[in-house]
Amino acid sequence: MREEIENLQSNLSLYKTPLILGGIGAALLILAVGLLLKSQITASDVVFTTNASSSAAVKIRIDVAGAVISPGVYEFFEGDRVSDALTSAGGLSVAADRNWVAKNLNRAAKLVDGGKIYIPSQIEEKVPAPLSGTSTGEQNLINLGNIGVSEGKVNLNAASQTELEALPGIGPVYAGKIISGRPYQSVEELKTRKILGQSLYNKLKDLLTVY
Repeated sequence: MREEIENLQSNLSLYKTPLILGGIGAALLILAVGLLLKSQITASDVVFTTNASSSAAVKIRIDVAGAVISPGVYEFFEGDRVSDALTSAGGLSVAADRNWVAKNLNRAAKLVDGGKIYIPSQIEEKVPAPLSGTSTGEQNLINLGNIGVSEGKVNLNAASQTELEALPGIGPVYAGKIISGRPYQSVEELKTRKILGQSLYNKLKDLLTVY
């Protein structure tokens, strides 16, 4: 028995160094596997965020004029509404014709780059008396002398239902369609957006304005 113990001790002494190195290697291997698994789990939990939505947003400029607190050109994002433009301009002034705004201004309409929003006051400058030789349609427009008429032309963005119906060939239906389509950036939009037919548009284009 003693001889066997001595042989065992001799063998342990002989293989001591390889056993130690083997143990260290096994420990390092286990540690490496553990670190690898941890890194994979951490990587799967990472959430990447981007600023794509803000960087892709398109900015536009709108001219807000008339009876507002702070008239001027303001910058907005594409998709903003008329109500946003009014807020940026400080809201309606004391002189604003709120009755007209309630009836004619579509606050939910989307803003268009380069567009203009004009808020009339309760008392606008009267249109000068007509010159001789004006047509019947032009005479009717000038005689109105109201907020939607400027220099003998009807403002598509400001005219009331009554003022629009004073135009030749425009009845309640067409007037309603014109009001629903506000705001306009040009008179030609009546044709391109098919609010008026070509023939009626040709007849009225010289009697209209968007400013």
